[in-house]
Amino acid sequence: MGQEIAERYQDVAAKIEAAKKRRTTVPKEAAVTLVAVTKNHDTAAMREAIAAGATDVGENRVQEAKGKFAEIGNCVTWHLIGHLQTNKVRQAVKFSDLIHSVDSLHLAEAINSEAARIDKVQDILVQVNLAREESKSGIYKEDLFAALQAINVFPNLRLRGLMCMAPNYEDVEMCRPLFREMYEIFREVQDLDLPTSNIDTLSMGMTHDYEIAVEEGANMVRVGTAIFGPRQY
Repeated sequence: MGQEIAERYQDVAAKIEAAKKRRTTVPKEAAVTLVAVTKNHDTAAMREAIAAGATDVGENRVQEAKGKFAEIGNCVTWHLIGHLQTNKVRQAVKFSDLIHSVDSLHLAEAINSEAARIDKVQDILVQVNLAREESKSGIYKEDLFAALQAINVFPNLRLRGLMCMAPNYEDVEMCRPLFREMYEIFREVQDLDLPTSNIDTLSMGMTHDYEIAVEEGANMVRVGTAIFGPRQY
């Protein structure tokens, strides 16, 4: 099992490097962070991925992440990538290095309050629902810039960039225009006057579409199944 995870991790890393070489509008040398998504996989599997080179791990659920953090600790960077409910914010802020799924001002305010309580500046990404899917959370494009300006004033948040998910198209090439537009929005956000922010992260792409996401400008991808195999329920 461990050998399989190591080989899969290296395979994904190699595919990311190949995708970078196919970039046309994005600098080919711009780095990409691979977040190994460990949802429904145990800490033994996580340790195998870490041994293979994983430096960043992603979790969807606060409760599951909290238990794994108690075992694994700070030897990796912890990403909370799933939908975050306000009643779980206190736990999430304790272990999360980067929260990807800030989808409302209400949630941002709750994270800021909890971060202030423990004297922490919490790194966050704002989730953008570019495809306007009702089944997904996220801020719509037309509301984004106003939301970012509002979030920028929270003293215990550091806005690091944007996250998005593409629809699960059968033809993965259909994701390309959305990822391309998301990169353009990311560049526009970098040009905004957001003095307390550090806009350096565009998190997009998962197991089925991460290669296209990298080609179109993602500098962070969230990959689970391609590394760990099917989820263990």
